[in-house]
Amino acid sequence: MALSVTILGSNSALPISDRYPTAQILRVSERFFLIDCGEGTQMQLRRNKINFSKINQIFLSHLHGDHVFGLMGLISTFGLLGRRKALTIHAHSDLKNLLKPHLDYFCADLPYQIVFKDLNYDEPTVIYEDKKVVVLSFPLSHRIPTCGFLIKEKAKQPNIRKEAIERYQLSVPEIVAIKNGQEFIGEDGLPVDSSELLTPAPKPCSYAFCSDTRYYRRVIPIIKEVDLLYHEATFLHELKDLAKRTSHTTAKQAATIARDANVGQLLLGHFSSRYRDLKPFEEEARSVFDNAILVNDNMTIEVKR
Repeated sequence: MALSVTILGSNSALPISDRYPTAQILRVSERFFLIDCGEGTQMQLRRNKINFSKINQIFLSHLHGDHVFGLMGLISTFGLLGRRKALTIHAHSDLKNLLKPHLDYFCADLPYQIVFKDLNYDEPTVIYEDKKVVVLSFPLSHRIPTCGFLIKEKAKQPNIRKEAIERYQLSVPEIVAIKNGQEFIGEDGLPVDSSELLTPAPKPCSYAFCSDTRYYRRVIPIIKEVDLLYHEATFLHELKDLAKRTSHTTAKQAATIARDANVGQLLLGHFSSRYRDLKPFEEEARSVFDNAILVNDNMTIEVKR
């Protein structure tokens, strides 16, 4: 499994009996990223048997309650579990001041450091990077400053062919050099074609998160050709005027974004509590973009290479 996303919450503002507000766990290259942290997130983490200690980076799209009300409880639980490693929270600059009195009152003896990193709401920005993964934030269009997130694996090196190792008696330094693109010279003094030595590396996986936002076509070049796109679909298209007034998106509009960005698969979520039957969302989206599915709480969607 190269990449997977586990849906902890798929509803919009109001939690209902079978759908929590927005929260997701993204697993990529052995990293665990928490995206948004609605009410009930830590209960859903337990329900899905996700190890709390593996979460070191939290990305909060915006500071509406249904995307952050689970954060304070999760911070406290991390402390009760004896966490020592720093926790980094990427969010609006207001978050630190909003949390400070709660942290001072309820978590004065927190055994780990919280590192707050401010998001940029004006332009796409790299907010996390290591040797295997890069995370980009980018502006969305909502009632308050809101970011989407693009998580991408970095390109991997090609694999050496086992038969090439045996045929040319390759040493470890030679294998490393070949994988890094260095030309290999055979015993006849001629360069060996790289296709004889290497097999292409798997294509890097990618995931984009777009919630909350009105229909916003400026995201298309940023999320183009991602494997998975999670896009809010708060309303059906018959309520497109309400969607526009509240800075949300319809299922049809989300599918249009997915189609025009040529993504691999569209995941629809952030449904309004007014809807009990969600099947029309899938039907509406598939009329525009066939590879669209509805997410449910506790669902895991995988990308395999």
